[in-house]
Amino acid sequence: MTDIKVPTVGESISEVTLLKWTKKDGDYVDRDEVIAELESEKATFEVNAEKAGVLKTAAREGDTLKIGDLLASIDETAEKPASSNGTEAAKKEAPAEKPVEKKAEEKPASQAPVTSVPNDIKATPVASAIIADKKVDPKQVVPSGFQGKILKDDVLAALNNPGKKAFAGAELNSRNTRVEKMSNLRKTISRRLVEAKNTTAMLTTFNEVDMAPIMEIRSKYKDKFKEKHNVGLGFMSFFAKACAIALSEWPSVNAYIDGDQLIYHDYADISIAVSTPRGLTVPVMRNVESMSMADIEKKVVELAAKARDSKLTAEELTGGTFTITNGGVFGSLMSTPIINIPQSAILGMHKIEERPIAINGQVVIKPMMYVALSYDHRIIDGRESVSFLVRVKELLENPGQLLIGKDPVKTLLEL
Repeated sequence: MTDIKVPTVGESISEVTLLKWTKKDGDYVDRDEVIAELESEKATFEVNAEKAGVLKTAAREGDTLKIGDLLASIDETAEKPASSNGTEAAKKEAPAEKPVEKKAEEKPASQAPVTSVPNDIKATPVASAIIADKKVDPKQVVPSGFQGKILKDDVLAALNNPGKKAFAGAELNSRNTRVEKMSNLRKTISRRLVEAKNTTAMLTTFNEVDMAPIMEIRSKYKDKFKEKHNVGLGFMSFFAKACAIALSEWPSVNAYIDGDQLIYHDYADISIAVSTPRGLTVPVMRNVESMSMADIEKKVVELAAKARDSKLTAEELTGGTFTITNGGVFGSLMSTPIINIPQSAILGMHKIEERPIAINGQVVIKPMMYVALSYDHRIIDGRESVSFLVRVKELLENPGQLLIGKDPVKTLLEL
């Protein structure tokens, strides 16, 4: 019998949470096969089987475990079940059976007008027929069936209570409360946010950016960019490059306090806030000042995918000298982002909205974005914070300057 214990995942981490078993108790597992997912306060990681054999779990999903605790055991003396051959044979026979199953499913569908029910809404044939006949909005129906399927009674309840919608899993006039254990990730987020509020002298300065020049570039070159670099041209690369240039010009925004010392960085490691179902994560792009636009876009896609799949490593979540957060993707028009300690500043992007502005005495409609810079006033003065944000605005409204960090015409004239 081989014991599998909770591995060491970092010097400061003493406990983890068992998120889920990817293999069940009693399953036969191969060597190096993933058997469980654990979550520390910094990242999610997988545990692999050290030997091939039958798995015997020693903890339940949701349990908090100490480093070195017994997670599971593997009986390597157990023989691999012969049923695996039967499974392969079943797979070979499966294609011949599929058409029969498909025809059986198509019969009730032809008898009920289900075309009005979106593909992402699951409903029984009878429920679908009522939805189509009574023109019920499926989103106003609270499903009670297995895996969120809408049943007949769910639709009738919605019809009997027009304009009223109970919370998912609850009835109308419910007074139910639910208690859930706080995850390690949520605990860490909570602790760090309170620490940021209590230990920094945080202020926020605002400005607005005319996004028309960047939108014109994206419209003109997005297809060629995608064809050339196999990645889309988004807004994050423009903002990241603009911030990298501005950080080099205003070094205090790229620094932080360590005791009675100021730590300055001659590079821009920019963190990007990514929202996931389990909470906010802030992976880091290293040396953004040395990256191309395509490199940035590829890195953003890579980190966002890893964050959604809980595959970020501790290294990818460690460090960072400055943070960019984009609340605009959720519709935020303006906000005061909170500093990602120990960093000293964070830039908040927001929703692009067409607004009337005055240019040369004329009112014109422009796609505008409010930007916000929250900063630690202990190290960054008002002049530096405002000047930094104005510089970012200037670079975004004149994207040609992102190439060399200067006005091309003034450079040409040596001004």
